[in-house]
Amino acid sequence: MTAVVALGGNALIRPGERGTAAEQRANLRAACEALRPLLSATELVITHGNGPQVGNELLRHERAADEAPPLPLYLAVAQTQAEIGALIESELEPVAGRAVACLLTHVVVDEGDPAFQEPSKPVGPFYDEARARELERGRGWSVVHDAGRGWRRVVPSPLPLEVVELAAVRSLLRGGAIVVACGGGGIPVARRDGRLAGVDAVIDKDRASSLLARELGADRLVILTEVPAVYRGFGTDRQEELRELSAADAEALLPELAAGSMRPKVESSLEFARATGHEALITSPASLAAAMQGDAGTRIGA
Repeated sequence: MTAVVALGGNALIRPGERGTAAEQRANLRAACEALRPLLSATELVITHGNGPQVGNELLRHERAADEAPPLPLYLAVAQTQAEIGALIESELEPVAGRAVACLLTHVVVDEGDPAFQEPSKPVGPFYDEARARELERGRGWSVVHDAGRGWRRVVPSPLPLEVVELAAVRSLLRGGAIVVACGGGGIPVARRDGRLAGVDAVIDKDRASSLLARELGADRLVILTEVPAVYRGFGTDRQEELRELSAADAEALLPELAAGSMRPKVESSLEFARATGHEALITSPASLAAAMQGDAGTRIGA
């Protein structure tokens, strides 16, 4: 069996934490223990988010700009892929009892994607308006006011089209390693004159995970998040846990879901189920064992 498992942000940094290496390692230790029900998969790929880590990296770039030149966003994604991959390797290998390999992964996007005309994904630190406008003029950024907390850079979030290192992922899997890939949705690149060119964008990690699972012909896609299942009316007194969704049910539910959180998870699951005929599972790390037995989580079928 081939399985792709997407770790949510809470597997690394939890609310109220600063995101120190020690905090992330402790959180990953618990997350890796929760993965035990999936470790019997013959081929296993782990993907992960990197939002807070990229934010911290961009803040370091900004604070040290007078001493060292800031790097473009796509390289911050690459840096955090390596950072998080190193932590996952150190915590998962003792639990799995086999090699874990982190593969820096590029994902191709279309520079004509409409997302580039409407940047919407907030990244990095908050600024006062004067500094934000200065950065907007000087660096060509798009900035928006964010929830009363200040001004923030927004970047495009285009659809992923191709996992560049797909053959390398397959080779590592055939060699018996668990592969950590597509971290943070992958390093966004475009093909220009026969070369890969970095693009300042952020790819949704659930969409990239679904693409990777489809390209691998995976038998299972598991998206781990903060809640144990998908809910209708989440956060209201009419909240209803949804344990099984057909493709038609999932598609009908999409307009009710939050665009920045659960909707892309359900959309990604739906794409996987329709393309492969296999089920996708959305649940939390703590509920994974029960979900694998059919007693928790949300299964989305074709």
